[in-house]
Amino acid sequence: MHAATEHEQAGIWAALADLSDPEIPVVSLSELGILREVRWGVDGTPEVVITPTYSGCPAMGQIEDDVRAALANAGITARVVTQLAPAWTTDWMSGVAREKLRAYGIAPPQCGSTANAGTNVLKFSRQALQRETVPCPQCGSTHTTETSPFGSTACKAMYRCLNCLEPFDYFKPY
Repeated sequence: MHAATEHEQAGIWAALADLSDPEIPVVSLSELGILREVRWGVDGTPEVVITPTYSGCPAMGQIEDDVRAALANAGITARVVTQLAPAWTTDWMSGVAREKLRAYGIAPPQCGSTANAGTNVLKFSRQALQRETVPCPQCGSTHTTETSPFGSTACKAMYRCLNCLEPFDYFKPY
């Protein structure tokens, strides 16, 4: 079995560094936490592990193709492995990703934190069932309302700011 050197790992991560999410091109797959791990398979072949934002994400085929193409362009032979467990969580998003979403006009998820990265905790309470306050990414107002639980993609909901009257997507927390 081949053990990955830090140099080999760094080369693979570098080849993937600029890959952006096909649905939100201002954020990289790494910043979103979709690129999970680089490991070596039992046959010694490098494996790039990806986890979809949700199991039915239609962008996963494109993401797999983009990862393969980036690796091929760097002269790296590797497999792409989709791993569903543990399930992706917005806690895996970097702070940079959250800020890029906001600057792009998408309200980032309001709950979760990078301090809890890698953990999924379900909370059932009266408070959890209440609608959360989502700040407008345009003007910062918290005077917003959900117009649809479904946005431009399944991982987002549609909101409208009642101050600046702009509609915007909200990246739902998972």
